[in-house]
Amino acid sequence: MNMVSAQPARLALEIVFDFVCPWCYLGIHRLNLVRRRRPDLDLDIVWRPFLLNPDMPRAGMGRTDYAVRKFGGEDRARRLYVTITDLAAAEGLHLDFGQIKRTPSSVDAHRLIRFAATLGPGMGAITDRLVDAIFAAYFAHGSDIGNPEVLSIIAASHGLDSFAAQAWLETNEAVELIHADNLHAHRLGINGVPCFLIDGVHAIAGAQEPEVLERLLDLAQSDRRAGA
Repeated sequence: MNMVSAQPARLALEIVFDFVCPWCYLGIHRLNLVRRRRPDLDLDIVWRPFLLNPDMPRAGMGRTDYAVRKFGGEDRARRLYVTITDLAAAEGLHLDFGQIKRTPSSVDAHRLIRFAATLGPGMGAITDRLVDAIFAAYFAHGSDIGNPEVLSIIAASHGLDSFAAQAWLETNEAVELIHADNLHAHRLGINGVPCFLIDGVHAIAGAQEPEVLERLLDLAQSDRRAGA
């Protein structure tokens, strides 16, 4: 009888992130670079919400008010923005903080990802692209990603039913779940994002260099094969 060794299951990769975090955008961009050059890394990605501004009004607030409350003033905020903008640009990622006139609540953007995930198996690739599109809408174009209409347009551009998405976003469906997931992340000791959790065993936080992420994924894959 021929014995065929079982193939390892897909690596479970949980990404804890927030849509208003530029370091998350850069970290996920770097992960995508790894995924493109290493198609052999078969990943099952789950997007986990983290709220950098959990008390942000659902309608958001003006950028100037936010800069004062978060950073102590616009000048300090601009200095911080220059650092991440230049770093991202060197890696082909465009950020334009000058376009952002309003800081949104990210709750509805996270809810849209949850909505997409409920549409059935096979939505993984679409959900991944949707995450990238929401980041780009906010950081490159200054779109108000706390606005259900804006989010429904982004959803439609990736094949989702815009009317169904907007109708769902205009309810309170899953709002409590987003806040519960955020609380759960804090209870796990996650206080900064992005955070990458692999197979519930390996974890790394921050916008890591692609080579670092690749080594960690290879380690997790080796562990999985050894276990198999």
